[in-house]
Amino acid sequence: MTQQEFQLIASTIPAQPGIYKYFDAGNELLYVGKAKHLRKRVSSYFIKTFSSYKTHELVQRIAKIEFTIVNSEQDAFLLENSLIKQYQPRYNINLKDDKSYPFIVIKNEPFPRVFLTRKKINDGSEYLGPYTSVKKVSELLAFTRQTIPLRTCTLNLSEANIKKGKFKVCLEYHLGNCKGPCQGFQTDADYKKNLSQLKNLLRGNLSPVIRHFKEEMKNHATTLAYEKAELVKKKIDFLENYQSRSVVANTRTSDLDVFSILKEKDIAYVNYLMVRNGSIIQTQTTRAETHLGESPEEILLFSVAQLRATFNSDASEIILPFPVNYPEAGITVAVPKGGDRKKLLELSQKNTQHFIDELKNKDRLQLNTKKPEKIKLLEQLQEDLTLPSLPVHIECFDNSNFQGSYPVSAMVCFKNAEPSKKDYRHFNVKTVEGINDFATMKEAVFRRYKRLKEEGQPFPQLVIIDGGKGQLSAAIEAIKELELTGQMTFTGLAKNEEELFFPGDSESLKLPYNGTSLKFIRHIRNEVHRFGISFHRSKRSKGTFKNELEEIPGIGKTTADALLKEFRSVKNIKEIIRQGKGEIELGKVIGIAKARMAIRHFAE
Repeated sequence: MTQQEFQLIASTIPAQPGIYKYFDAGNELLYVGKAKHLRKRVSSYFIKTFSSYKTHELVQRIAKIEFTIVNSEQDAFLLENSLIKQYQPRYNINLKDDKSYPFIVIKNEPFPRVFLTRKKINDGSEYLGPYTSVKKVSELLAFTRQTIPLRTCTLNLSEANIKKGKFKVCLEYHLGNCKGPCQGFQTDADYKKNLSQLKNLLRGNLSPVIRHFKEEMKNHATTLAYEKAELVKKKIDFLENYQSRSVVANTRTSDLDVFSILKEKDIAYVNYLMVRNGSIIQTQTTRAETHLGESPEEILLFSVAQLRATFNSDASEIILPFPVNYPEAGITVAVPKGGDRKKLLELSQKNTQHFIDELKNKDRLQLNTKKPEKIKLLEQLQEDLTLPSLPVHIECFDNSNFQGSYPVSAMVCFKNAEPSKKDYRHFNVKTVEGINDFATMKEAVFRRYKRLKEEGQPFPQLVIIDGGKGQLSAAIEAIKELELTGQMTFTGLAKNEEELFFPGDSESLKLPYNGTSLKFIRHIRNEVHRFGISFHRSKRSKGTFKNELEEIPGIGKTTADALLKEFRSVKNIKEIIRQGKGEIELGKVIGIAKARMAIRHFAE
């Protein structure tokens, strides 16, 4: 859009607060911005002479402008951030590290379960987090389970089911990890108290939990239950030790969000510290890519809004290195000159500088060469699946059978994103009778990792189960029996939708269809299919599998295969014979004489 073209519409632009959207000739959204005065702000793009090539390029591409009027600058600020997050326009600031993080979910159900999930769904459940590290949040959950007994089963603990006595307590109850709500040994009110303590722990508010345990210890001591009192004392010591290690400021400090920024050319680095009750419970450094020569104030304002939304922050005070006009209602912005808040700001700045130094060190170690493509691929896979470590060792399992018979399993191994064929394995099913895909998968996984455990061999970082939730659950059962939970990340690949399931997640993860991660996973899946099918064919060609039809006198392998190819299974053939159509239908394929042999065989 030229200056002359803009002059024709300039007088129609609202002289009110709001947001503006720039579109190109193909109706692609290029940029979203906010303004106290829309006409002045938009006019500045076409009147000023910009030194930035990117700004000049943006203005040249603008073919259409749209406006949304709002009541205040605050509303414009919130709407701008919402639209940027939703549409991610090419010319807006882009937080490169803004990705999905795991949550701890408290399910909306009787006696709620608490577990890790990557998907946040609108089901009425309460979500805590998100957390930036799967490993750290797993440790956090393990830590809370050492102090607070909550159920881990998936039983439907409705009031009616409990009254009917449908359930019995499990080993977790006898170990003291659960109070047995399934059998009515724990009331809903007592369970909710435990949940309240857990929320306090996860939010870094340890004082109420410690007070509760001190009262409980005192009660045990009063009733001379000294062994129970000693167990509670250990919990208190554990929590106080945790608190002494985690507190970085005065525990009377209110809830704070601390931000710092360092800018180098078109890249800005923003560090965020979430401080609750004097403890840092979250920290994250992100890289903001700028496009129109935005000032540090503009970048920081954008980043604060995005990071607070990402991490669901409700803190009413924000600590910043310099003043900005943050328009969200009820939020206090402070630039500290001393005290605990100044120390927290300095700590944030140290983290930002450390992040930049680490990036530069990595570049130096690589002598400014590009990363190998395989490493890039694995890093992308690690990011997309939120894996705790780089998946340099991946294994994939698949079951195979012929016409619903003769099940076998296969496993392929990839190391450094390349097939490691010497590590491929196939499994003749030993413990499963008939066709049971879940039990077959469990046997193969159990035998594989039992062997690795006994031999002291390294485990893979990622295990892919070719199948949906059922096959994945069967594999996890095997891992639990081997006491290897947490040693590997397991995911199930659904055959039809090509979506990934993780243990404990009710929702699937759908990767971009043409993305490098899903293409790589498809390649691994296709390789295990090829290996499994070739093994199956080899077994059949050697006569290891004997078809039931081949047991009929006068019918050989070729004739049996022809029948199976036409009718798909022995069961279908038997049904045709039962209906009295055997001589006609089978005769069309193998001739009347052999059809009568088959009829006589199945009639005996």
